[in-house]
Amino acid sequence: MLLKEVAKPISLMLCLLSLCAVFHTAFLGPPSGLHERIWDSLELLALSGGIALASGLIFGESTQKPQAGNARLASTLPMQLFWWASGLMFLLFVGSWYLETYCIFYRNVHF
Repeated sequence: MLLKEVAKPISLMLCLLSLCAVFHTAFLGPPSGLHERIWDSLELLALSGGIALASGLIFGESTQKPQAGNARLASTLPMQLFWWASGLMFLLFVGSWYLETYCIFYRNVHF
């Protein structure tokens, strides 16, 4: 029982760090091609999803009561963080791609 209580914050921290790595790769990494940035982000997102799933299993197992047999994995904190963060990062990525493609905010603007 004590091991589960110690594992919960550690797994949640790993989940948050993996989501930060996805954000850094998608937005703050060195400039590279769009396709390379997308593939790198998707690889890290899959890894982050696996970490969030394992963390969700730890959270779900420690909060599950014997009479509550229908506890959902998607309702655990790490899985909710993963879904919300990945959805928000997807919207930000599409928005940044649109602004980079169709608006002039950078490079060789001379007056």
